[in-house]
Amino acid sequence: MEKLLPVALGVIMLGLGLSLTLTDFKRVIEYPRAVVVGLVCQMVLLPAVCFGIARTFALPPELAVGLMLLAASPGGATANLYSHLAKGDVALNITLTAVNSLLSIATMPFIIELSTASFLAQEQKVPLQFGKVLQVFAIVLVPVIIGMVVRSKNAAAAAKLEKPVRILSALFLVAVIMGSVLAERANLGEYFRQVGLAALAFNLASMAVGYFVPKLFGVIEKQAIAIGMEIGIHNGTLAMAIATTVLESPVMRIPAAIYSLIMFFTAAAFGTYVARRVTA
Repeated sequence: MEKLLPVALGVIMLGLGLSLTLTDFKRVIEYPRAVVVGLVCQMVLLPAVCFGIARTFALPPELAVGLMLLAASPGGATANLYSHLAKGDVALNITLTAVNSLLSIATMPFIIELSTASFLAQEQKVPLQFGKVLQVFAIVLVPVIIGMVVRSKNAAAAAKLEKPVRILSALFLVAVIMGSVLAERANLGEYFRQVGLAALAFNLASMAVGYFVPKLFGVIEKQAIAIGMEIGIHNGTLAMAIATTVLESPVMRIPAAIYSLIMFFTAAAFGTYVARRVTA
C-alpha cells in the first residue's frame, strides 16, 4: 500500500498537468472575484471549519490531524467532472485546481505544523524539516509540471493520454481507498465510529461553504457550483500520501479514505440539487 500511494498520486497529478495550460493560470484575471473568493474559502475558511469539527467531535489526535490534511489538500480532478454534470463553470474549476495546487506547496506544511502542534502530544510531533517540505513539493508539483510540459510540447499526444490517464487515476483512487480500508480492517469499525460523522460533517460543510459563501459575495450561480464542487471534492490521495510518506502515520490516512468514500454520494446529491436551480 505504501509503495502504491506515490505512484497513484503521481499518475493523478500527471493527469492534472496534462489538462492544464498557462491560460488556466491567466484566467484568474478574467474573473478575479470568483477565484479570490474560492481560494479564501479553500485556504482560510475550510481549515478553520475543519479545526472546529475536529474539536467538536473530540477526534483522537492522529485522526484529527488526518482530517486537517484533507482541509489542506487542493480540490481533486473529479471535481471537474461533477461540476460539468451539475452545470458548473468547469473552466473555473480547472483554474482553481491549478492555482490551489501551486499555493498548497506553501500552505500544506503550515497547516501540518499547526495541526500537529494542536492535536498531538509533544513526543508525537513530526517537525517538518526542509527535506520534508521538499518532499511535499515533489509530491504535489513535479508530476503536474511534467504533464504541462508534455502538453506544451505535443498537445495532440497530451490529448490522447488525457483520457486513459484519467481512467487510470480513477482506478488508482479506488485501489488506494480500498488498500487503506483493508490495511486497517481490524480497526475500521472503530475508526468509522470515531471519524465517520466528523468526515460527513466536514464534507457537507465544505460544499456549503464553497457554494453559499461565494453567492453572498455576488458570484454567479454557475461559478458558485464550481467552487462548491472544488472545495467539497478534495484530493484524498494527496492527503493519504502525505500522511503515509511525510508524517509516517497509516492512521492519519483513514479520514481521507472515509471522506473519499462519502464525497462521491454527497457530491452527486449536491450536483442534482444545484443543477435544477440552473435550469429553473
